[in-house]
Amino acid sequence: MNIKFGIIGCGRIAERHAEHINLLGTLTAVCDIKNDRTALFREKYGCNDYDDVESLLEQEHEIDVISVCTPNGLHAEHTIMALKAGFHVLCEKPMATSVADAEKMINAALQSNKRLFIVKQNRFNPPVQAVKKAINEGRFGDIFSVQLNCFWNRNPEYYKNSDWKGTLTLDGGTLFTQFSHFIDLLYYFFGDVSDAMGFSHNFNHRETIEFEDTGMVAIRFYNGILGTINYTVNSYRKNMEGSITIFGDKGTVKIGGQYLNELEYQQFEDFEITDLPPGNPPNNYGEYRGSMSNHDKVYANVVDVLQNGSEIATNGFEGLKTVEIIDKIYRAIRK
Repeated sequence: MNIKFGIIGCGRIAERHAEHINLLGTLTAVCDIKNDRTALFREKYGCNDYDDVESLLEQEHEIDVISVCTPNGLHAEHTIMALKAGFHVLCEKPMATSVADAEKMINAALQSNKRLFIVKQNRFNPPVQAVKKAINEGRFGDIFSVQLNCFWNRNPEYYKNSDWKGTLTLDGGTLFTQFSHFIDLLYYFFGDVSDAMGFSHNFNHRETIEFEDTGMVAIRFYNGILGTINYTVNSYRKNMEGSITIFGDKGTVKIGGQYLNELEYQQFEDFEITDLPPGNPPNNYGEYRGSMSNHDKVYANVVDVLQNGSEIATNGFEGLKTVEIIDKIYRAIRK
Protein backbone atom coordinates (compact mmCIF):
# COMPACT_ATOMS: atom_id res chain seq x y z
CA MET A 1 0.00 0.00 0.00
CA ASN A 2 1.53 3.29 -1.13
CA ILE A 3 0.25 5.90 1.29
CA LYS A 4 -0.57 9.25 -0.29
CA PHE A 5 -0.24 12.49 1.60
CA GLY A 6 -1.38 16.07 1.32
CA ILE A 7 0.11 19.04 3.14
CA ILE A 8 -1.82 22.10 4.30
CA GLY A 9 0.57 24.96 5.00
CA CYS A 10 3.82 25.23 3.06
CA GLY A 11 6.16 27.04 5.44
CA ARG A 12 9.58 25.83 6.51
CA ILE A 13 8.44 22.88 8.62
CA ALA A 14 6.40 21.63 5.65
CA GLU A 15 9.65 21.22 3.73
CA ARG A 16 10.78 18.73 6.38
CA HIS A 17 7.48 16.88 6.10
CA ALA A 18 7.71 16.69 2.33
CA GLU A 19 11.22 15.23 2.43
CA HIS A 20 10.11 12.31 4.60
CA ILE A 21 6.82 11.80 2.79
CA ASN A 22 8.82 11.43 -0.40
CA LEU A 23 10.85 8.61 1.17
CA LEU A 24 7.94 6.61 2.60
CA GLY A 25 4.95 7.47 0.43
CA THR A 26 3.74 9.95 -2.17
CA LEU A 27 3.15 13.66 -1.80
CA THR A 28 0.01 14.11 -3.86
CA ALA A 29 -1.03 17.71 -3.15
CA VAL A 30 -0.15 20.80 -1.14
CA CYS A 31 -2.06 23.91 -0.14
CA ASP A 32 -1.09 27.41 0.96
CA ILE A 33 -2.55 30.86 0.47
CA LYS A 34 0.84 31.91 -0.96
CA ASN A 35 1.16 30.54 -4.50
CA ASP A 36 4.91 31.01 -4.66
CA ARG A 37 5.29 28.51 -1.81
CA THR A 38 3.08 25.83 -3.34
CA ALA A 39 4.84 26.25 -6.69
CA LEU A 40 8.13 25.19 -5.10
CA PHE A 41 6.57 21.95 -3.87
CA ARG A 42 4.87 21.31 -7.20
CA GLU A 43 8.13 21.73 -9.08
CA LYS A 44 10.16 19.59 -6.68
CA TYR A 45 7.71 16.75 -6.03
CA GLY A 46 5.36 16.83 -9.02
CA CYS A 47 2.34 17.28 -6.75
CA ASN A 48 -0.84 19.25 -7.30
CA ASP A 49 -1.06 22.63 -5.60
CA TYR A 50 -3.99 24.63 -4.25
CA ASP A 51 -4.52 28.01 -2.62
CA ASP A 52 -7.58 27.05 -0.58
CA VAL A 53 -8.15 24.10 1.74
CA GLU A 54 -11.69 23.33 0.56
CA SER A 55 -10.58 22.68 -3.02
CA LEU A 56 -7.84 20.28 -1.97
CA LEU A 57 -10.16 18.32 0.32
CA GLU A 58 -12.91 18.16 -2.30
CA GLN A 59 -10.76 17.17 -5.27
CA GLU A 60 -7.98 14.95 -3.92
CA HIS A 61 -9.94 11.78 -3.16
CA GLU A 62 -6.92 9.45 -3.33
CA ILE A 63 -5.09 11.08 -0.43
CA ASP A 64 -4.88 8.99 2.76
CA VAL A 65 -3.32 11.45 5.21
CA ILE A 66 -3.38 15.23 5.49
CA SER A 67 -0.38 16.79 7.25
CA VAL A 68 -1.39 20.05 8.93
CA CYS A 69 1.55 22.48 8.99
CA THR A 70 -0.29 25.78 9.26
CA PRO A 71 0.17 28.35 12.09
CA ASN A 72 -0.68 27.08 15.58
CA GLY A 73 -3.98 28.90 15.80
CA LEU A 74 -5.25 27.26 12.60
CA HIS A 75 -4.38 23.66 13.50
CA ALA A 76 -7.81 22.88 14.93
CA GLU A 77 -9.75 24.37 12.04
CA HIS A 78 -7.75 22.61 9.34
CA THR A 79 -7.54 19.32 11.22
CA ILE A 80 -11.28 19.18 11.77
CA MET A 81 -11.96 20.05 8.13
CA ALA A 82 -9.69 17.23 6.95
CA LEU A 83 -11.11 14.67 9.38
CA LYS A 84 -14.69 15.49 8.42
CA ALA A 85 -13.73 15.17 4.75
CA GLY A 86 -12.61 11.59 5.42
CA PHE A 87 -8.83 11.87 5.78
CA HIS A 88 -6.48 10.74 8.52
CA VAL A 89 -4.52 13.69 9.95
CA LEU A 90 -0.97 14.27 11.16
CA CYS A 91 -0.95 17.61 13.00
CA GLU A 92 2.19 19.56 13.81
CA LYS A 93 2.84 20.72 17.34
CA PRO A 94 1.20 22.21 19.25
CA MET A 95 -2.01 20.32 18.63
CA ALA A 96 -3.99 23.50 19.34
CA THR A 97 -3.74 26.68 21.38
CA SER A 98 -6.80 26.00 23.54
CA VAL A 99 -8.13 22.98 25.39
CA ALA A 100 -11.55 23.39 23.78
CA ASP A 101 -10.08 23.25 20.28
CA ALA A 102 -8.00 20.16 21.09
CA GLU A 103 -11.10 18.41 22.40
CA LYS A 104 -13.00 19.31 19.23
CA MET A 105 -10.21 17.74 17.17
CA ILE A 106 -10.41 14.50 19.14
CA ASN A 107 -14.19 14.40 18.80
CA ALA A 108 -13.94 14.97 15.06
CA ALA A 109 -11.52 12.04 14.74
CA LEU A 110 -13.80 9.76 16.76
CA GLN A 111 -16.91 10.77 14.82
CA SER A 112 -15.13 10.35 11.48
CA ASN A 113 -13.47 7.06 12.50
CA LYS A 114 -10.13 8.47 11.34
CA ARG A 115 -6.69 8.49 12.93
CA LEU A 116 -5.29 11.64 14.52
CA PHE A 117 -1.50 11.74 14.88
CA ILE A 118 0.34 14.55 16.71
CA VAL A 119 3.97 15.46 15.97
CA LYS A 120 6.06 15.11 19.14
CA GLN A 121 9.40 14.15 17.66
CA ASN A 122 11.51 14.74 20.78
CA ARG A 123 10.09 11.53 22.23
CA PHE A 124 12.32 9.72 19.73
CA ASN A 125 15.59 11.32 20.92
CA PRO A 126 17.88 8.45 22.06
CA PRO A 127 18.53 9.89 25.56
CA VAL A 128 14.79 10.48 26.03
CA GLN A 129 13.98 6.90 25.07
CA ALA A 130 16.67 5.57 27.41
CA VAL A 131 15.44 7.65 30.36
CA LYS A 132 11.83 6.69 29.69
CA LYS A 133 12.86 3.03 29.81
CA ALA A 134 14.75 3.64 33.08
CA ILE A 135 11.67 5.29 34.60
CA ASN A 136 9.45 2.40 33.53
CA GLU A 137 11.91 -0.09 35.03
CA GLY A 138 11.99 1.76 38.36
CA ARG A 139 15.69 2.64 38.09
CA PHE A 140 15.14 6.03 39.76
CA GLY A 141 13.34 4.54 42.75
CA ASP A 142 11.03 7.18 44.17
CA ILE A 143 11.23 10.26 41.93
CA PHE A 144 11.23 13.47 43.94
CA SER A 145 11.58 16.33 41.49
CA VAL A 146 12.39 17.44 37.95
CA GLN A 147 13.99 20.59 36.57
CA LEU A 148 13.29 21.74 33.01
CA ASN A 149 15.48 24.46 31.48
CA CYS A 150 14.79 25.95 28.05
CA PHE A 151 17.26 28.68 27.13
CA TRP A 152 16.93 29.58 23.45
CA ASN A 153 17.41 32.62 21.26
CA ARG A 154 14.72 34.11 19.05
CA ASN A 155 15.79 37.50 17.76
CA PRO A 156 13.40 40.22 16.54
CA GLU A 157 13.90 39.22 12.90
CA TYR A 158 12.53 35.75 13.65
CA TYR A 159 9.20 37.34 14.49
CA LYS A 160 9.30 40.25 12.02
CA ASN A 161 9.86 37.86 9.10
CA SER A 162 6.66 35.97 9.94
CA ASP A 163 3.06 37.04 9.51
CA TRP A 164 1.89 34.95 12.48
CA LYS A 165 4.70 34.25 14.94
CA GLY A 166 4.48 36.43 17.99
CA THR A 167 0.73 36.96 17.73
CA LEU A 168 -1.46 35.74 20.55
CA THR A 169 -4.13 34.46 18.15
CA LEU A 170 -2.01 32.40 15.74
CA ASP A 171 1.13 31.72 17.79
CA GLY A 172 -0.28 31.42 21.30
CA GLY A 173 2.89 31.92 23.32
CA THR A 174 6.47 30.82 23.83
CA LEU A 175 5.44 27.58 25.53
CA PHE A 176 3.30 26.67 22.53
CA THR A 177 5.70 27.49 19.69
CA GLN A 178 9.18 27.01 21.12
CA PHE A 179 8.79 24.66 24.07
CA SER A 180 5.65 22.50 23.72
CA HIS A 181 7.92 19.52 22.97
CA PHE A 182 9.54 19.95 26.38
CA ILE A 183 6.19 20.18 28.14
CA ASP A 184 5.13 17.02 26.33
CA LEU A 185 8.16 15.18 27.72
CA LEU A 186 7.21 16.15 31.27
CA TYR A 187 3.85 14.48 30.68
CA TYR A 188 5.53 11.56 28.88
CA PHE A 189 7.80 10.93 31.86
CA PHE A 190 5.66 11.82 34.88
CA GLY A 191 2.01 12.19 33.93
CA ASP A 192 -0.36 15.09 34.41
CA VAL A 193 0.19 18.34 36.30
CA SER A 194 -2.16 19.25 39.16
CA ASP A 195 -0.88 22.71 40.14
CA ALA A 196 1.16 25.53 38.63
CA MET A 197 2.35 28.93 39.79
CA GLY A 198 4.98 31.39 38.65
CA PHE A 199 5.87 34.57 36.83
CA SER A 200 6.40 35.72 33.25
CA HIS A 201 7.47 38.90 31.50
CA ASN A 202 8.33 40.28 28.08
CA PHE A 203 11.76 41.81 28.59
CA ASN A 204 13.29 42.06 25.14
CA HIS A 205 10.55 41.58 22.54
CA ARG A 206 8.01 44.24 23.45
CA GLU A 207 7.93 45.57 19.87
CA THR A 208 7.61 42.17 18.21
CA ILE A 209 5.49 39.75 20.27
CA GLU A 210 2.22 39.93 22.19
CA PHE A 211 3.21 37.65 25.09
CA GLU A 212 6.07 36.70 27.39
CA ASP A 213 9.64 35.98 26.32
CA THR A 214 10.62 34.64 29.76
CA GLY A 215 8.92 32.54 32.40
CA MET A 216 9.66 30.88 35.75
CA VAL A 217 7.17 28.21 36.82
CA ALA A 218 6.75 25.81 39.73
CA ILE A 219 4.55 22.76 39.12
CA ARG A 220 3.28 19.74 41.02
CA PHE A 221 2.25 16.50 39.36
CA TYR A 222 -0.70 14.42 40.50
CA ASN A 223 1.75 11.73 41.68
CA GLY A 224 3.42 14.24 44.03
CA ILE A 225 6.57 14.93 42.00
CA LEU A 226 7.63 18.60 42.14
CA GLY A 227 9.04 20.47 39.16
CA THR A 228 10.42 23.77 37.97
CA ILE A 229 10.38 25.22 34.46
CA ASN A 230 12.71 28.05 33.54
CA TYR A 231 12.39 29.23 29.97
CA THR A 232 13.45 32.17 27.82
CA VAL A 233 14.10 33.12 24.21
CA ASN A 234 16.64 35.73 25.37
CA SER A 235 19.78 33.60 25.32
CA TYR A 236 22.32 35.93 23.75
CA ARG A 237 22.77 35.34 20.00
CA LYS A 238 22.15 31.59 19.95
CA ASN A 239 20.39 28.70 21.64
CA MET A 240 22.13 27.66 24.85
CA GLU A 241 20.34 24.74 26.48
CA GLY A 242 17.32 22.49 26.54
CA SER A 243 17.56 20.14 29.50
CA ILE A 244 15.60 17.93 31.87
CA THR A 245 17.15 16.86 35.19
CA ILE A 246 15.47 14.15 37.26
CA PHE A 247 16.13 13.46 40.94
CA GLY A 248 15.17 10.16 42.60
CA ASP A 249 16.32 8.24 45.66
CA LYS A 250 18.16 5.72 43.47
CA GLY A 251 19.20 7.84 40.52
CA THR A 252 19.80 11.26 39.00
CA VAL A 253 19.98 12.07 35.29
CA LYS A 254 20.37 15.16 33.18
CA ILE A 255 19.39 15.09 29.50
CA GLY A 256 20.88 18.22 27.99
CA GLY A 257 22.62 19.78 25.06
CA GLN A 258 20.79 22.46 23.12
CA TYR A 259 18.00 20.12 22.02
CA LEU A 260 17.73 17.29 24.60
CA ASN A 261 20.21 15.40 22.46
CA GLU A 262 22.89 14.55 25.04
CA LEU A 263 23.00 12.46 28.21
CA GLU A 264 25.04 14.95 30.24
CA TYR A 265 24.95 13.29 33.66
CA GLN A 266 23.85 10.02 35.23
CA GLN A 267 24.32 8.37 38.58
CA PHE A 268 22.29 5.31 39.54
CA GLU A 269 22.34 2.57 42.12
CA ASP A 270 23.68 -0.53 40.31
CA PHE A 271 22.66 0.68 36.84
CA GLU A 272 24.05 2.70 33.93
CA ILE A 273 22.64 3.85 30.62
CA THR A 274 25.04 2.72 27.90
CA ASP A 275 25.38 2.38 24.13
CA LEU A 276 23.15 5.26 23.16
CA PRO A 277 22.82 5.52 19.37
CA PRO A 278 23.53 8.90 17.77
CA GLY A 279 20.51 11.13 17.30
CA ASN A 280 19.43 13.20 14.33
CA PRO A 281 20.62 16.81 14.00
CA PRO A 282 18.27 19.65 14.98
CA ASN A 283 15.92 21.21 12.46
CA ASN A 284 17.93 23.94 10.74
CA TYR A 285 16.03 27.10 9.79
CA GLY A 286 18.96 29.25 8.71
CA GLU A 287 19.54 31.82 11.45
CA TYR A 288 18.14 29.59 14.18
CA ARG A 289 17.57 25.95 15.01
CA GLY A 290 14.67 24.03 16.47
CA SER A 291 14.24 20.64 18.11
CA MET A 292 15.86 17.46 16.86
CA SER A 293 14.74 16.44 13.39
CA ASN A 294 12.96 13.15 14.06
CA HIS A 295 10.21 13.56 11.50
CA ASP A 296 11.51 10.42 9.79
CA LYS A 297 10.43 8.44 12.84
CA VAL A 298 7.10 10.29 13.01
CA TYR A 299 6.29 9.34 9.43
CA ALA A 300 7.54 5.79 9.88
CA ASN A 301 5.03 5.46 12.72
CA VAL A 302 2.19 6.86 10.57
CA VAL A 303 2.94 4.34 7.85
CA ASP A 304 3.29 1.49 10.36
CA VAL A 305 -0.05 2.32 11.97
CA LEU A 306 -1.94 2.51 8.68
CA GLN A 307 -0.26 -0.51 7.09
CA ASN A 308 0.19 -2.81 10.07
CA GLY A 309 -2.22 -1.59 12.73
CA SER A 310 0.54 -0.54 15.13
CA GLU A 311 0.11 1.88 18.03
CA ILE A 312 0.17 5.63 17.39
CA ALA A 313 3.34 7.12 18.91
CA THR A 314 1.53 10.28 20.07
CA ASN A 315 -2.25 10.32 19.76
CA GLY A 316 -4.77 13.11 20.13
CA PHE A 317 -5.37 12.48 23.83
CA GLU A 318 -1.65 12.89 24.57
CA GLY A 319 -1.54 16.02 22.44
CA LEU A 320 -4.46 17.34 24.46
CA LYS A 321 -2.53 16.82 27.70
CA THR A 322 0.28 19.10 26.51
CA VAL A 323 -2.26 21.81 25.69
CA GLU A 324 -3.95 21.35 29.08
CA ILE A 325 -0.66 21.70 30.97
CA ILE A 326 0.37 24.81 29.02
CA ASP A 327 -3.09 26.28 29.55
CA LYS A 328 -2.79 25.60 33.29
CA ILE A 329 0.61 27.31 33.38
CA TYR A 330 -0.55 30.33 31.40
CA ARG A 331 -3.63 30.81 33.55
CA ALA A 332 -1.30 30.88 36.56
CA ILE A 333 1.36 33.25 35.20
CA ARG A 334 -0.60 35.57 32.90
CA LYS A 335 -2.47 37.40 35.64
